[in-house]
Amino acid sequence: MIRIKSPSRLHLSLIDLNAEIDRVDGGLGITLDYPGMNLTAEKSDTINITGNSDLAERIKRSAGSVLPGGHGINIHIEDDILSHVGLGSGTQSALSAASAVNEVYKLGLSVRELAEKVGRGGTSGIGVASFEYGGFLVDSGHKFDKKGGFSPSAASKADPAPIVFRHDFPDWDIILALPDGQGAHDTKEVDIFKKECPIPLEEVQDISHVILMQIMPAILEEDIDTFGKGINHLQSTGFKKREIALQSEDIKNLIKFMNDVGTKGSGMSSFGPAIYGFSDSRIQSKKIQKDVQNMLDDTVGGRAIITRPNNTGAKISEV
Repeated sequence: MIRIKSPSRLHLSLIDLNAEIDRVDGGLGITLDYPGMNLTAEKSDTINITGNSDLAERIKRSAGSVLPGGHGINIHIEDDILSHVGLGSGTQSALSAASAVNEVYKLGLSVRELAEKVGRGGTSGIGVASFEYGGFLVDSGHKFDKKGGFSPSAASKADPAPIVFRHDFPDWDIILALPDGQGAHDTKEVDIFKKECPIPLEEVQDISHVILMQIMPAILEEDIDTFGKGINHLQSTGFKKREIALQSEDIKNLIKFMNDVGTKGSGMSSFGPAIYGFSDSRIQSKKIQKDVQNMLDDTVGGRAIITRPNNTGAKISEV
C-alpha cells in the first residue's frame, strides 16, 4: 500500500490574458503545507474510492484515465481540500489519484505526463508544479496559437505550462481565511473568461513589471514588506481585479481587513473565496487569525487558519 500526501496552493494571479505577443496565461503561486489531500492506495480488480469527500468522483475518473487495461485500484481518502474555494483541489486530487496508480503499478510516468493524462494544467501550471516541486512558482503560459483562446484549466486541453521560476518560499506565516461558499467554476468560469478577455495590454505590462521587479526579488531577498506591496498591487489590476469584482462586499472587505489588522500584503486566491495574508511574526499571526475569525463569524461564516509554505511538493511513501 502507498500513501500520497499532496499540498494545496495559492494562485496569486494570471499574468497575460491579452495574448498580443502570441502567449497567454502565465501565473504565479505559492504551495501550501495545509490544507492538503491525504490518501492511501493498493491494487484491486476494480476501481473503489472510499472516504467522505466530494472529490471522490474526480478521483475515480483520474485513476481510470491512467490505469492499465483490466486493472483496478482501491483508494481511501483520509483528508481532502475544499472544492472551488481557490486552493487547487481539482489538480491536486487528479494528480494524487494518477500518482497512486503510477506508484502501485510502477508505470514510471512523470508528473507532467500524469497531468496530461488527467487533463490538468491547461491554463495555469502552478498546481502541477506545486505537486511536483512545491515552493514559490511562476509559469510562462502557452503559445496562443496552440491553445486557441482564453479559457480556464478545466476547459483547456493545452499541456501544463512550463515553469520559469521556482524558489523556496520564505519562512513566513500564511494566514488563510476560508469563507463559507464557493467561487466561480465550470460553465460560469468559462463564461467569465469569454466576457472579460482580452485584458488591456497596459494592465498585463503592469502585472509583469510588478512580478519581475518587485515580487520575485522580494522572494530572493526575503523582504516581506516589498513582497506584500507587490501582492497588494496585483489585486487592483488585470484579471485578478475582475475576479475580485465578482465577489460579495464581505469578501472584498475581508481583503482590506487583513491588511488593516497587520498582514504584509493580502489577496484572493484564484476565483476565491479564499483570502490570504502574510506575517513574519508568530505573535502577530495569532492575533490576525483571531481578528479574521471574528470577522468571518460576524459576516459570511467560515474559518481562519495559520498555515506554512510547502517547499517539497507531494510526499509519496509506502505504508
